[in-house]
Amino acid sequence: MNEALLRSLTPSVLAVLVRRGADFAAAEDAVQDALVEAVRVWPADPPRDAKGWLITVAWRKFLDATRADAARRRREGLVDEEPPPGPAPAVDDTLQLYFLCAHPSLTPSSAVALTLRAVGGLTTRQIAQAYLVPEATMAQRISRAKRTVSSVRFDQPGDVATVLRVLYLVFNEGYSGDVDLATEAIRLTRQLVAAIDHPEVAGLLALILLHHARRAARTAPDGSLVPLAEQDRGRWDTESIAEGVEILQSALARDRLGEYQAQAAIAALHADAPTAEETDWVQIVEWYDELARLTDSPVVRLNRAVAVGEADGPRAGLAALAALDDSLPRHTAVAAYLHERDGDLTTAARLYAEAAHKAPNLAERDHLTRQAARLNARRCR
Repeated sequence: MNEALLRSLTPSVLAVLVRRGADFAAAEDAVQDALVEAVRVWPADPPRDAKGWLITVAWRKFLDATRADAARRRREGLVDEEPPPGPAPAVDDTLQLYFLCAHPSLTPSSAVALTLRAVGGLTTRQIAQAYLVPEATMAQRISRAKRTVSSVRFDQPGDVATVLRVLYLVFNEGYSGDVDLATEAIRLTRQLVAAIDHPEVAGLLALILLHHARRAARTAPDGSLVPLAEQDRGRWDTESIAEGVEILQSALARDRLGEYQAQAAIAALHADAPTAEETDWVQIVEWYDELARLTDSPVVRLNRAVAVGEADGPRAGLAALAALDDSLPRHTAVAAYLHERDGDLTTAARLYAEAAHKAPNLAERDHLTRQAARLNARRCR
């Protein structure tokens, strides 16, 4: 059974059912039933037209469910619109599903889950494992998201920015469970790049490829975090870096700069440096200036303070940091790093310990705790 083929066909089959009048939740259930039937039937009797077979079976599953539900008997008239036998038209409806799943009325976490379920073809169990939540909790989240988008017109204009934000959230969810969400985000973003000509879509693909290229070097054998400056650059994926840089250059050449292109440019400068010491921090600061202009994000300005500290010295970085709200996530960790760079080990150790208590995850907390212990040990020598 070719699971990759089934996954690739799922969005188009789902889109056909929605266009023909099925609400999103019922259509998604019917498509999943058709996929189960395909797993059962195809090994012994593979169809000549896989997509057409799935559309026909899914539509019949939908009609069967409709007839069984008295509240939906009004849909029985759709039986006359059953798609005719024969090859299905080669139309890729994936893009429309992205926009439907990333509807602004959904919370970011619900939009991510619905995108993985409907477009990515993942099971509820797999998504729950990736989020580290019970399967029942994830099932409820996805069901609520389906109900929310069921009344949305399938052909209404979509919001590219919302779709890209959802995909970046998918990428940043991490690598937990039996689903590698980073790899899944790359796969989904490649589909979107193939479906829509937009420099920010290309910028997002370049960004996640450049970040993903460093994945193998980000953790030590014991699972601890390895800071960028200490990573073994020989373990970086040079093919992904080359692809990311090429995609970024093509996007930048269109002179329609957006936040994902700017972030990708910063990632490319890190990837281009043979060593941490050779990083072009001056140019990185310039890109952060562009990114801050585009987003007006305090998190961007926090990262800019780090870059300023590298380009112009830790005192300049601390001055940039002083202009920001100290309640920002990771503000204390940045302050600790810049104070260490400035030679104030006592303050840095204290701040590293404070930052550890505020860390959003166990790996980061352990890393910051080790940093505090390292500096305390140096001070006691």
